[in-house]
Amino acid sequence: MGCFLMKFFDEARIEVIAGKGGDGAATFRREKYVPRGGPSGGDGGHGGSVLAMADRNINTLVEYRFKRIFRAQSGENGGSRDCYGRGGEDVLLRFPVGTIISDSDTGEQLADLDEDGKQALLASGGRGGLGNIHFKSSVNRAPRQRTLGREGERRNLHLELKVLADVGLAGLPNAGKSTFIRAVSAARPKVADYPFTTLAPNLGVVRSTVNRSFVIADIPGLVEGAAEGAGLGHQFLRHLQRTHLLLHLVDLAPFDPESDPVRSAYTLVEELRKYDDALYAKPRWLVLNKLDLISVTERADRVQAFLDAFGPVGRYFEISAIDGEGCEKLIFAIQDFLDSENAHANDEETRRSEEPQDFT
Repeated sequence: MGCFLMKFFDEARIEVIAGKGGDGAATFRREKYVPRGGPSGGDGGHGGSVLAMADRNINTLVEYRFKRIFRAQSGENGGSRDCYGRGGEDVLLRFPVGTIISDSDTGEQLADLDEDGKQALLASGGRGGLGNIHFKSSVNRAPRQRTLGREGERRNLHLELKVLADVGLAGLPNAGKSTFIRAVSAARPKVADYPFTTLAPNLGVVRSTVNRSFVIADIPGLVEGAAEGAGLGHQFLRHLQRTHLLLHLVDLAPFDPESDPVRSAYTLVEELRKYDDALYAKPRWLVLNKLDLISVTERADRVQAFLDAFGPVGRYFEISAIDGEGCEKLIFAIQDFLDSENAHANDEETRRSEEPQDFT
């Protein structure tokens, strides 16, 4: 288990230090045939900054678990003969798409790298000092003043990765989430007849038609008390926060005869509510799984008994992930829902862009 967990890191803390600006110089020209040459001290170079960029080729924050301090180059000092110091080189840190970067000391969010190639400034380099050429005046022909370069910004940062997926799978261990994502996408998470086979989030691309697809995320199964830290799933609940739709998978035919599917379903809903109100309020569809383990003559009664005991639900689907029964209907329904959401978002963006601007 420990070896597998090393493959995925979704949280880290680092320190970034921007470069110091170079000092300005206080020098005077000393050239033959040039009497009283005057001041010639150049400015110091600007210190290098620390930048962040989202890179779709990176999947985890594991690199930032082993190296914690990142320092940009300082600017060079100014020189004589009006020579300016060279600026320090910037440091560009690459992060997975979906990384949120915050200041650990203040809690301020500095960047949300939610698009490939998106960049953000993490620590600004120090300004270079001024040389004495800037202080010459009619009353001060030989100034000796100069200024020193400023220190670069220094920040302690908290990195948090929230994977970008359209649909999130939530359920108790052994609800069949990994089997479902294998059935509808090319993802191949581990599947076994014991709980906690999923130890890290899995992403799968579901292609509903030739030109339409969406991304689905599977996280480790939740157990009662997950919001307070029990089990594994609580570590990865953040990855469901960006999704547009949650699929609540319920094992309708548990191996343990004392296990109650209704109580299990309530347990997950309660954990979502405790963890985050926004996550709890997301559209959530019930997916009643493992119908293959129920005889055809009993299925309708078993489903109806669950719905009567569970109470009012929005949309629900009956599937058997192991053989794909009912999965196609669910996939098309998800695609239609996402298309509707995208169309609504585009309409809202168009409406805002057409609103008259007040420049007064």
